Amino acid sequence: MHELQVIIILIIGLALIFDFINGFHDTANAIATSVSTRAMTPRTAIIMAAVLNFCGAMYSTGVAHTIGSDIVRSADHVDELVLTAALAGSIIWNLFTWYLALPSSSSHSLVGGIMGAVLVSKGVGGLNYMGILKIVLSLILSPIIGMVTGCIIMTILYYIFRKTAPSTINHKFKKMQIVSAAMMAFSHGSNDAQKSMGIITLALLSGGYIAVFDVPTYVKILAALSMGLGTAFGGWKIIKTVGTKIFKLEPISGFASDLNSSLIIFSATLMALPVSTTHVVSGSIMGVGSAKRVNAVRWGVAQQMAIAWIMTIPATALLTSFIYHGLKLIFH
Repeated sequence: MHELQVIIILIIGLALIFDFINGFHDTANAIATSVSTRAMTPRTAIIMAAVLNFCGAMYSTGVAHTIGSDIVRSADHVDELVLTAALAGSIIWNLFTWYLALPSSSSHSLVGGIMGAVLVSKGVGGLNYMGILKIVLSLILSPIIGMVTGCIIMTILYYIFRKTAPSTINHKFKKMQIVSAAMMAFSHGSNDAQKSMGIITLALLSGGYIAVFDVPTYVKILAALSMGLGTAFGGWKIIKTVGTKIFKLEPISGFASDLNSSLIIFSATLMALPVSTTHVVSGSIMGVGSAKRVNAVRWGVAQQMAIAWIMTIPATALLTSFIYHGLKLIFH
C-alpha cells in the first residue's frame, strides 16, 4: 500500500479514536447533573446521551468547516504528518486528564495540537491568526456567558417558585431534567463530533481524495457513530467531578444548568463556532450555584479546572511538536 494511503487511514483511525474518547470524556457534560440529582439512573442517562449525541452529530457541518479552514492559512500548509501529530497529541492529553478526573477541553486540545504541529512544520506563517482569534474567543467567552446566564436563569426560577415547597419543586424538576439532559446531549453531539469531521475532511483534501472542503456523508456517519459509542462507555470519574464537586446540585439547579448549557452550545453550532462543552457546563454550574449564594460554589475545584483549561493549548502544542518530529524520523 502507498505510504500516503497508510497515513490517511491512520489519520481517519486517530480521528475516530479522538471522537470515541471525546464521547466518554465529555459524557459527564451531558448527563452529570441528571445523574447526580438522581433524575435518571446512570444506565438510562448513558443510553439516552449516546443516541442523542449521534443525532446531534448528524445535524450540520458548520463547525467542521471552521476547524478545517480557520486554524491554518491554507490546506497546503497541512500535510498528513501534521494531522497525525495533532490528533495523537490531543488523544494523549485527553486520556491524561481523564485519568486525573479533570474535565479538560477536547476542543482546546485539538486546536492546540493543530497549532503546535503547524508551527514546527511551516512556521508562524502557516497559521491563520484571525481564524484562531475567532475560535479562541468563542472558547473563552462561552463559559463566561454560561456563568452569567446560568445565574440569571436560576435567579428567575428561584423567584417564580419562591412560595413552592422544596419537595414539590424537586419532584417536578426531576422530570424536567430528563428533557434538559436530552437537549444537552443533542447539542453536545452537534458541536463536538464536527471537530473530527473537519480533521478527516482536511486530510482527504490534502491527500487529493476530494476536490473541495465538503464533509462527505460517510465521514459524518463514522464520526457520529464513534462519539455515540464513546458516550455509551461513559466517563464516571469526570461525572463525579462535574456533578458533585463544583456545587451540590438539586433537580431545579440541574435543570437550569442543562437548559442554559444546551442553549449556548447549540447557538454556537448554528454560528459554526467550536466551543468547549466542558467549559460551558462547568461555567453554567458555577453560575447556577452563585445564584443560591456565592460561597455555595467550591471555587477551589473550579480553580483546579481553570488551571487545566489554561494549560491545555500550550501543553498539547508542545506535545504535538515532539510527536511531529518523531513522525518525520519514521516517514522521511
